[in-house]
Amino acid sequence: MGETNLEMRSRTEDGVTAAAAKKSDSKWNLDPIQRAMGQLGWWHIMVCAVVFPLKFPVAWHQMGIIFLGAAMNYTCASNTTLDACSKECTSWEYDRSVFTSTIISEWDLVCEKANLVNLSQTIFMFGILVGGVVFGSLADKFGRRPPMVAAVIIQLISGVATVYIPWFWGFVVLRFITAVATGGTMVTSFVLIMEIIGPKWRELFSVLYQIPFNLGHLTLAGFAYFLRDWHHFQFGISIFSVLLISYYWLVPESPRYLFTSGNTERAVEVLEKAAKCNKLSTDNIRSEVEQFAKTKNTAVAAKGNVFDLFRTPNLRAKTLYMCFNWFVCGLAFFGVAQYIGHSGGDIFVNVAIGAALELPGTLICIYMMKAYGRKKTLITSNTVTGLTMLAIAFVPQNVTWLNVGLASIGLVGMSISFPTVYLYAGELFPTVVRNVGIGTASMIARIGSMIAPFVAGMGAIAYWLPPVIFGLTPLVGAFFVFFLPETQGHPLPETIEDGENFGKRRSTDGVENGRH
Repeated sequence: MGETNLEMRSRTEDGVTAAAAKKSDSKWNLDPIQRAMGQLGWWHIMVCAVVFPLKFPVAWHQMGIIFLGAAMNYTCASNTTLDACSKECTSWEYDRSVFTSTIISEWDLVCEKANLVNLSQTIFMFGILVGGVVFGSLADKFGRRPPMVAAVIIQLISGVATVYIPWFWGFVVLRFITAVATGGTMVTSFVLIMEIIGPKWRELFSVLYQIPFNLGHLTLAGFAYFLRDWHHFQFGISIFSVLLISYYWLVPESPRYLFTSGNTERAVEVLEKAAKCNKLSTDNIRSEVEQFAKTKNTAVAAKGNVFDLFRTPNLRAKTLYMCFNWFVCGLAFFGVAQYIGHSGGDIFVNVAIGAALELPGTLICIYMMKAYGRKKTLITSNTVTGLTMLAIAFVPQNVTWLNVGLASIGLVGMSISFPTVYLYAGELFPTVVRNVGIGTASMIARIGSMIAPFVAGMGAIAYWLPPVIFGLTPLVGAFFVFFLPETQGHPLPETIEDGENFGKRRSTDGVENGRH
């Protein structure tokens, strides 16, 4: 009680006490994993510099359909007097002034087959969903690095093989396999980064991790501009993964995973190497980690699975609230981007501008998460998107500039929300189920992105329907965030018990989320 009274007397104007801050620091001193490797040093920076480029092919493969299936004007070649979609027309002539070849001209995906292009992308997004879940589960069982390297190799082989496949459905199957691998690289790499970066820098690096995706989206237009044949384009975005095979030698295993899986010896080896690189003492690492291991039943806890996310009431509620917000991001980010749509003109410029819209939100996110925490940032960004999209419902349809302007602000809001939910989930889920937790949340986000085109298409039913749906969903997500604990500045939960207890209000000490 004496310590609590002292903290209450020393409360600062912003509501955070110096004693509470000191107590938070002491919590981190109790974590030998983080203390051994430090919060940020040259070792962390080198690992991030190696892993971050993995996000380039993620963007290229995810957004590649824009150019792989770019629209081409066509006429009936078998009989020029017939309508292009007449039943008597058996072959087509394509306008190759912009693209020399796309999957549309390759397999005549026109008229009644035109929807197959969108179907192939829906199947691709389903592959991302499957990859997040499968590789998330594998990474919790076998470590972060082996599944990540396996995913990179699969991504390379299937991506390059797609260039040479002579059948459309073979193309779809190979793209699905590429998507599964891409989803795997996303979830494993993010969790690895979050498990090595200290809490002081975690919000910064979780956002920096997203920037290569933005740059990948931007450079995609450059690939397409110089590689106008879809075979060359697909090969160009796939062959880059050859460089990523080096992860087998360059990327270390997460020492936090090694510890929680009971492999204390290897955890100590990685931590000592990190400490030496960061010029920290290695004298007490082994003894402190071994002593800490005695207090954690890591060998049993490491066998967590997706069902553990729902076994206990507090962790179950947090999982559901977090998953819904990932759904919001998948639905609203891709949906609003499609709502802005192709405005005509140069397709390369349009894609570059659309990608550039993501950058301001991503950069703003760095400051907001550092200054206001994860909870307030996510509530604010979801609310911005919700209100701007709802406002479109009250704007006349013919006022195009205002509609596009409001939707663009909504897209910026989602570009803040997406990096935030990545970090928020990474800090909320316990180590033993962190990969499967983020993989499950990512799966929910992919469901949102799969139905986003259908919502955007509801404008044919009623002009106001898409913006209302894209507006209300983020507002509901913002409401659910009120029930989540703030994770900024708190130790990562390690076990299922840690995850269940984190954020609970304890009547015995009057503390919630570690603060008085």
